[in-house]
Amino acid sequence: MRGFIISIFFTLVSISANAQAFYRFRFEEPWSVALHLGPTQYFGDLYSLWKYNEGVQPDFNVAFSGRYTFGTNLKARADFTYYQISGQDHPADPRSGRIPRGLNFRARNWETALLAEYYLKPVKVYNITREFFNPYIFAGVGVSTNNPQARYRDRWVDLRPLRTENEAYPGVVMVFPMGLGIKYKVNVYMDFFIEGNYRFTLTDHLDDVSAFNMSGFYEELIADYVSGENPDRLRLSVRQTRYLLENGEPNVELIRSSRGAPRRGSGDPRENEPNAKYDGYFSLNFGAEIYFAQDIWDNWIFRHRGRGWRFW
Repeated sequence: MRGFIISIFFTLVSISANAQAFYRFRFEEPWSVALHLGPTQYFGDLYSLWKYNEGVQPDFNVAFSGRYTFGTNLKARADFTYYQISGQDHPADPRSGRIPRGLNFRARNWETALLAEYYLKPVKVYNITREFFNPYIFAGVGVSTNNPQARYRDRWVDLRPLRTENEAYPGVVMVFPMGLGIKYKVNVYMDFFIEGNYRFTLTDHLDDVSAFNMSGFYEELIADYVSGENPDRLRLSVRQTRYLLENGEPNVELIRSSRGAPRRGSGDPRENEPNAKYDGYFSLNFGAEIYFAQDIWDNWIFRHRGRGWRFW
């Protein structure tokens, strides 16, 4: 009889332990954070449209995100991103109409954005019952710093203060991110994901290039060059070899006689249409998302007592 009672006791303890283990992971945690990174591709006057054969010219980005589940299939998201974009004349597809202008740029910017995500399958569920694969789309609004630089005589020069096209543009611009992704459930606390994110903007100055040529402002740039007040304005605006002297300085007389013919903007006539010249950039990111939980510091992601090791 005693043995039977002991057996019943241990059976009940086992059932209770299993039930507690199940309910331990039966939580609905709305908050999560993610770290993701990947390549970034710029699109603008120094990189043609997708149809041209110019190859991929990627840079990089690193991002941190916070998410909050507020609907059956919906999450709110805040992004903080550091990214680099760049472009240059070479290599240009002849069909794009881009002639060699000697122009180049690099920009290292910070971006912050607020977005909404819609998932194909429900996300407002217990974490233990999350789908293993869950595609999603997202869109939002944000701001980005805007600080293009050009490589000139072995140094990077900030272009925005120079007003190379005699036009001031802001150092902070609006961005409109949108894209799609897919998540894979690793365990109750973590997802891996991959997503593509294109940022539309309302500026044509991510690359400091907007005007088709210099005809509307060459006289002001020449005046600053001749007076010595700010010679870099003309130096960084005119990079076409035919308009330079042998020492690399701008040929002022030729620029004057041509009435500002040196080219800057794209030769593609479609990019001269209203609203068609706005610059943008795309990122393809890979990352991990971690869901908060009351016992997250004791789960196997951070320590594993059963095998005799731990992270601290």
